[in-house]
Amino acid sequence: MEKLLEMAKKVSDQAEVYSQESSSNSVSFENAKLHDIESDFSAGIALRIIKDGKLGFAYTRNLNNREELITNALHSLKGKVAADYQLPSYQKLPQIDTYDKNIDEISSSKLVEECSRIDEIWKEKTNAEITIASWTFTDEMRLINSKGVDYSKKTSGYGVYGGLGFPGGASGISRSINNKSFIPFLENSSNEMIMLFNIGEKIVQPKSGKMKVLFMPGSLYTLNWRFTTGTSAQSIYEKTSPVADNIGQQIFSDKLTIFTDPLNENFNSATAFDSEGIPTTKFILVENGVLKSFYYDLYYAQKLGVKSTGHGYKQYYYGKPTPQAAHLTYLPGDASFAEMIKMIDRGIILEGAMGAHSGNIPNGDYSIGVDPGLYVENGEIIGRVKDAMIAGNSYETMKNVIAIENKAHNIGSRMPAVLFDNVSFSGK
Repeated sequence: MEKLLEMAKKVSDQAEVYSQESSSNSVSFENAKLHDIESDFSAGIALRIIKDGKLGFAYTRNLNNREELITNALHSLKGKVAADYQLPSYQKLPQIDTYDKNIDEISSSKLVEECSRIDEIWKEKTNAEITIASWTFTDEMRLINSKGVDYSKKTSGYGVYGGLGFPGGASGISRSINNKSFIPFLENSSNEMIMLFNIGEKIVQPKSGKMKVLFMPGSLYTLNWRFTTGTSAQSIYEKTSPVADNIGQQIFSDKLTIFTDPLNENFNSATAFDSEGIPTTKFILVENGVLKSFYYDLYYAQKLGVKSTGHGYKQYYYGKPTPQAAHLTYLPGDASFAEMIKMIDRGIILEGAMGAHSGNIPNGDYSIGVDPGLYVENGEIIGRVKDAMIAGNSYETMKNVIAIENKAHNIGSRMPAVLFDNVSFSGK
């Protein structure tokens, strides 16, 4: 990598080399039977150069031919993509513990054993169509540039996804675990799923109208997608954000505080720097309902005349950094899941959302299928709703918070369940 960087510096004003090596093992069960065992490995190197204010980029799976990689990056300058920003200089960063060496000891047999254990419990207590997947991964990356940056990290991950599917349909009750180390699927999560599934076998048809909706952690992405789009530097630059002029103003309920927390080691993707080498921090987006900040990568920060906030991320070495609200976190509230159910006189527990991509996302609009939803009346779960939808505007919905769960679940982001009022529900 060092030789490639030295060669690239000779033909450009600034240069950056990014390498990534990833491996994973996974197993899956379907209908109480082992369905698949997979292993995967990928590696590659990307070169980014800036010359005369223009961006060049190329990547390869190996470094057998450095000259060709540099030539390809130089040829890409013909696209005339503006890059008037400066790559960051080296800074001393905090050490983040993102790797558990014991992850390498977790074999496919261990994953099969854990999935089988969960499967046996669910077979005994439900008649569900059971789906379980479990996986481990490791990821190593290094970033060096012509300004002296030389950062690297090694990440481990373990995950489980479990679903109890309702017979004859595609919907079900599901939960997932994401952690840097192996942890067994928790008994209380399993028991909660079993309870909700068994009650949900009864189908009910509530009347349409405004009602309370308890967004479970896995369905909150419907609202988060719209909110993080609206607070992205790209939306600000393109003038598509409905909150572009609302910094310092109340946009949500004062119960909501939302931030990105990349230094939190509970994320198996915790990091002290983004994909461009910008140091990361705990970054407040909304505090007690007040919009505090937008988030930026280098490209859009330069376009808007501000500094990057350390939110330039790419998932793979061959991608380009874009502004992303990675490590998104809601500050937990003070109500348990059971207590929030008791607060519902008439409403839906939204376990899953179908069609979250529909609606005017930049404007915050959503219209999603309830897939599945559990109907609650007078604080008791009555049964499962089919063929129903909820709709609204995320900015309006997030003004009407009744309660927030007292713990955040690690589902890639860290989300509690959130109970909202006055959501439009449409049934048969």
